[in-house]
Amino acid sequence: MTTRPSGRAPDALRPVSIETGFARHAEGSALIRMGGTEVLCAASVEPRVPPFLRGQGKGWVTAEYGMLPRATHTRGAREAAKGKQSGRTQEIQRLIGRSLRAVTDLSALGEISITVDCDVLNADGGTRCASITGAWVALRLALEKLVRNRVLARVPLTAQVAAISCGLTGAGPVLDLDYDEDSAAAADANFVLTEAGGIVEIQGTAEQAPFSQAQFEALLRLAQDGTQHLFAAQRAAVDAALGARSDAS
Repeated sequence: MTTRPSGRAPDALRPVSIETGFARHAEGSALIRMGGTEVLCAASVEPRVPPFLRGQGKGWVTAEYGMLPRATHTRGAREAAKGKQSGRTQEIQRLIGRSLRAVTDLSALGEISITVDCDVLNADGGTRCASITGAWVALRLALEKLVRNRVLARVPLTAQVAAISCGLTGAGPVLDLDYDEDSAAAADANFVLTEAGGIVEIQGTAEQAPFSQAQFEALLRLAQDGTQHLFAAQRAAVDAALGARSDAS
């Protein structure tokens, strides 16, 4: 058993903060920081839905994801300059969208679309997980604005959703991998969970030898405990934002 590069305990998250209102023009926004990873999540509301939903009385929630060129150690070319998104980008933004739709009552949303843009400012592992966690806050605040403006009667969310990475390293099963751990892990997994313990999605990969069910269950327990801290951070961020609005009104 070895220690983690960061010196954290196996079940310790990196420092987490969520700052709301960072994107002033968006209906809802959150800048989430998890250690060295920083993602700006901005929710935009449009009074229309994709063609496949027209006339059904249902709304749509989706996401887009991208990384700034110097979010990583070396410059990455802008995907717009290449003329197409990478497979990784498409996979991550679909994951974010699925995660948000899993906790949204689309029928109660009506024919409204909400797109949450998740832009990675700095990457140090776990960008998709931070994006999901921050995107829920941005979505919640956008929906609160629709209720405040009497477009919706209630906030059509059925649960909180957050995500965290776990992995098998020389220190054993560990929570919230940073880049150094993620790049060397024997196995890693991303867990998308609700605050009641529901599983939205799990992505797990053995980077070396296959891992056992017991090891997987150890990772799941870490994720379940770790996301409770993320849910608390989400609630605190939303409460602070709504409180600030009440004070200003």
